[in-house]
Amino acid sequence: MSLDDLTDAPERDAATPTTAPATGGATRGWAALRPLLLRMHFYAGLLIAPVLFLAAATGLLYAGSWQAERILYSHELTVDRVGESAVPLSTQVKAAQAAEPQGKVVGVWPAPEPDATTRVVMEEPALAEGRTRTVFVDPYTAEVRGQLTTTGDALPLRAWLSEFHSSLQLGEFGRNYSELAASWLWVVTLGGLALWIGRRRTRAAQLVVPDRGATGRRKTLSWHGSIGLWAAVGLVGLSATGLTWSEYAGENIGQLQDRLGGATPSVTATLTPGTGATGGGEHAGHVMPDGTEMSMPMPDTAPDIGIDKAVAAARAAGVTESLRVTLPAHGKGYVIKEADKTLPVHLDSVAVDPADGRVMDELRFADYPLLAQLTRFGIDLHMGLTFGIANQIALAALAVAVMFLIVWGYRMWWMRRPTKDRALSAGRAQPRGAWRKLPVGVLLPFACVTAVIGWFVPLLGISLLVFLAVDVALGFAARRRAGRRAPA
Repeated sequence: MSLDDLTDAPERDAATPTTAPATGGATRGWAALRPLLLRMHFYAGLLIAPVLFLAAATGLLYAGSWQAERILYSHELTVDRVGESAVPLSTQVKAAQAAEPQGKVVGVWPAPEPDATTRVVMEEPALAEGRTRTVFVDPYTAEVRGQLTTTGDALPLRAWLSEFHSSLQLGEFGRNYSELAASWLWVVTLGGLALWIGRRRTRAAQLVVPDRGATGRRKTLSWHGSIGLWAAVGLVGLSATGLTWSEYAGENIGQLQDRLGGATPSVTATLTPGTGATGGGEHAGHVMPDGTEMSMPMPDTAPDIGIDKAVAAARAAGVTESLRVTLPAHGKGYVIKEADKTLPVHLDSVAVDPADGRVMDELRFADYPLLAQLTRFGIDLHMGLTFGIANQIALAALAVAVMFLIVWGYRMWWMRRPTKDRALSAGRAQPRGAWRKLPVGVLLPFACVTAVIGWFVPLLGISLLVFLAVDVALGFAARRRAGRRAPA
């Protein structure tokens, strides 16, 4: 990312000779495309950079929330003493129900580590949508260690920071900010990367390391470009994975993934009469006109083997790491999933019949479609899970890099700001009309690709149209001023 398009392009390129001359065709192509990239980079860097800085700052806070959570909620998350054996899960659930009698137990997360507590997840009418009440129980003594309002697996601190990063705590409207940041991050990154690589330099090493001999604005540009080069892959990855959570682009990404056969599968936990110990016979279901069988709902008094036997059945089926148990709802069986997202991941799941403990369905992560696996890895990398603390440190480093890149960019703009004897403006951008200088063979594909991307990533397309409208308005105003001065 860069605001280095505020520089005079011919002056910059003529500063030093290239290390290796390019071919004529490639030079003409880059010479035609570069002014357009400079102008787009100028407006994107100047106007979108504050949004990106805010996203990076809140992302930095979130990257540290994992470790802060362990410290702040250590009493709830850990036990005082590791015992020789754990009491049954059913006993732990009863202890949690006694401590929170108004809650309805919907899930149980057995202690994933010897010194960790068991989480009993409850729904309560007084809680907001998406919130649950989690009771933390010592697995060795069934002592309740505490209760917290949680969002998914996030405790209050991380849940708040996650919401702050995604929406600035402004609800659905605030999500537009993070989607705008994710929509432009890859554009600004790749544009700045192209401009930095295409820049003339005396030594090839200046591409990847800052030029220590440079001074003034050139020194700032050297740090800006080289750090941006090292961070580019991570920033593009953050942009792509961030868009999967967004409202508008995320919906398009999900639909495309489904059409390509990359939807994330799930186990089937629906109970049907005529299977296992639930009874009903082969004619218990109704056959639809198209030949498919319609499942009949199960009675509320269906037998239940209990959570301990259900978990034992899942473990026997190979689902053993960092378990999360969803209790049976009406017409459903137990769903028991692995939630160990650090490499090597353990994300298998099974559905268990509560009547007899039979495994009704199982799903192995290895059987996920490739796109679903890549999506899972991408999201977990974005959240700092795949490589644990190393992943979180890398995310924090990327966030700091973004903030420095933006500060350096604005510093370069400030060093070339309009002087006091000139009219106040945003600085010198690449002159207008760059797109008209593109060869038709470059202009048409470029316009088509831009239109498709703008449709697929709506906030990018809308904001780009706004930039163009503002640019046209400024150009019209400049021509009118020039026309008024001409007679004088």
